[in-house]
Amino acid sequence: MISKQLGHRFDNVFSRIARLVFGQNVNPHLLTFLGLFINVGAAVCLGMGYWISGGILILFAGLFDILDGAVARTVNKVTTFGGFLDSVIDRYSEILLLIGIIWYFAVRDEAGYVFLACIVLMGCILVPYSRAKAEIVLDHCNIGLMERAERTILLAAGSLFNVMGLVLWVLAVFTHITVFQRIHFTWKEMRKLQERTANQ
Repeated sequence: MISKQLGHRFDNVFSRIARLVFGQNVNPHLLTFLGLFINVGAAVCLGMGYWISGGILILFAGLFDILDGAVARTVNKVTTFGGFLDSVIDRYSEILLLIGIIWYFAVRDEAGYVFLACIVLMGCILVPYSRAKAEIVLDHCNIGLMERAERTILLAAGSLFNVMGLVLWVLAVFTHITVFQRIHFTWKEMRKLQERTANQ
C-alpha cells in the first residue's frame, strides 16, 4: 500500500544518496546484499532480545531495500534478473527476522508466541507468492493491506517500542487478509478474462 502510494517519486533523491556514499558506479546488487547482511544482524539482535538494536537495524536494512531499486532505475540498470534477485533476497531477509523472533520466544518457552510468529511467517511467504502466481496470468496483483513496506515498518516498531506481541497479532491477521484479497482479486480478474474470451 505504501509502495503503491509513493511509487518511485523519490528515486532521484535516494539514488544520489547511494552514489554519494558508495560511489557513482555503485552496483544495485551490492546494495541488495548489504541489506541482507544488515538483516542478518537484526535477526541476531531480535533473537538475543536486543529489541532496540534490532529495530534500528531493520530500518537501516529497509533503507537499502529502497536504495537498490532507486539506483537501478535512475542509472538504467533495471533488469529482469535484478528484480528477481531483489525479490528472493527480500524473502530471505523477512524470514530471517521472523526466525530471530521465533528464537527469542522459543528460548523463553513462550509457545503461544512461537506459534503466532509461525502464522506470521506463513502469511509473509504467501503474500508475495500469491502475487507472483497471479501475475503469471494478470498484469498486476499488487493489492492488499500488508505488503513488504508495511510489514517491515511494523516489525521495526514492534522492536523499538517493545510491543512485538501486539505486532505479531496484527501481522498474523492482516497478512492473511492480504492473501485473501489477492485470491479474490485474481478470481474476479480471471472471470473477466474468461468472459472476454468467450465473447470473442
